[in-house]
Amino acid sequence: MTAKKPMSSQDLVRMNREFTFFSWSVQSATSPIPMTRAEGIYFWDADGKRYLDFSSQLMNLNIGHQHPKVVKAIQDQAAQLSYAHPSMATEPRGLLGKKIAEVTPGNLKKTFFCLGGAEANENAIKMARFVTGRHKILARYRSYHGATHGALALTGDYRRLPAEPTIPGVVHFLDPFCYRCPFGWTRETCHRECIAHVEEVLSYEGPDRVAAIIMEGVTGTNGLIVPPDDYWPRVRGICDKHGILLISDEVMSGWGRTGKWFAVDHWNVVPDMITTAKGITSGYVPLGAVIVTDKIADYFEDRMLWCGLTYSGHPLACAAGVATLEVYEEDRLIENAAWVGKHLGKRLEEIKARHASVGDVRYIGLFSALEIVKSKATKEPIDPLTETGQFLRANGLFTFIFHNVVFAVPPLCITEAQVDEGLAIVERALEITDAIARA
Repeated sequence: MTAKKPMSSQDLVRMNREFTFFSWSVQSATSPIPMTRAEGIYFWDADGKRYLDFSSQLMNLNIGHQHPKVVKAIQDQAAQLSYAHPSMATEPRGLLGKKIAEVTPGNLKKTFFCLGGAEANENAIKMARFVTGRHKILARYRSYHGATHGALALTGDYRRLPAEPTIPGVVHFLDPFCYRCPFGWTRETCHRECIAHVEEVLSYEGPDRVAAIIMEGVTGTNGLIVPPDDYWPRVRGICDKHGILLISDEVMSGWGRTGKWFAVDHWNVVPDMITTAKGITSGYVPLGAVIVTDKIADYFEDRMLWCGLTYSGHPLACAAGVATLEVYEEDRLIENAAWVGKHLGKRLEEIKARHASVGDVRYIGLFSALEIVKSKATKEPIDPLTETGQFLRANGLFTFIFHNVVFAVPPLCITEAQVDEGLAIVERALEITDAIARA
């Protein structure tokens, strides 16, 4: 049998452009990379060009590309049982649920499986409203919780606006963004107005009408905002005071990304629910999850759970999840994220000191970003970073850019030397923005 001839890069792009949509894009402006294979922290296009993956594709490929243990787990499960009705009990579903309960904080115990982060947040909203009998949900402005209608209502950023009206009952509040404090303070003068602000918004909305507050463990695509150390514990206290459920969206910040299993672990906070996806399988198979405390789980023991999905508990996805969590432990990837993350943070601080256009660097584990500005004094952003993005891609570095923020979010298996390899390309790209800053 004659081997199939590989498609050329031009034909790959043409066919994808002609017959498929690309998300968050003006379709005529898309210029996709014709990706054909990958391994570890690298991937290759159809012409054989290698790219260093500095965004873990989209902050989900935590264990790196093509890990053999997870690939084999998917193959073995497909050979045995590819699909099961969501009411069926299967071994991978049970094993994954048990393993999640072992690594989540506190009394988070029971999991509802779905297919992604947006679905997880949709179902968390419903559960919170069922359990509390309340309607309103509070979320932050600099946030992204998914593109389905309910998750998009939670989302605070600009992507919500074209889809409005979304579901009712969502109220947004301001963020603990120390570099660009919405309350006008500096890190030196801060007295946590961002926390008092939450109480103020609740007083206007009626705390007895609020079912839940949802926040990303660490804000992801909206600029990678790491909160002050007392922020999560104090919001936990506010929720306890008013009988409000606290939901941590750990879709991006979970599964070792910050150097711990979940971002909230840094502050010893136990939320009432964790919503997650991405790193639970490292994107090898779509899977999302709503993980709830034993108290919430008990509520549904003798009450209907009005949540259901055709692919809930999908055997292939759950088998991939079991293998992925084993990889985190066996390859010590969470420890590596913490260790290499210290090196990454040190390097970013050095880059900030050297470059006129780097106004701020933010990092926790292997979750990091550089904020690019025209002036360190005024903090005026350089936006968009079109030429910078083109330079990075041309020089073999693939990463995510949000307005004036360049992300450095590599797979957790990366080494210090590979971090330096990627940052060397970033520094060369900063010569473009430094010229603007000095002009």
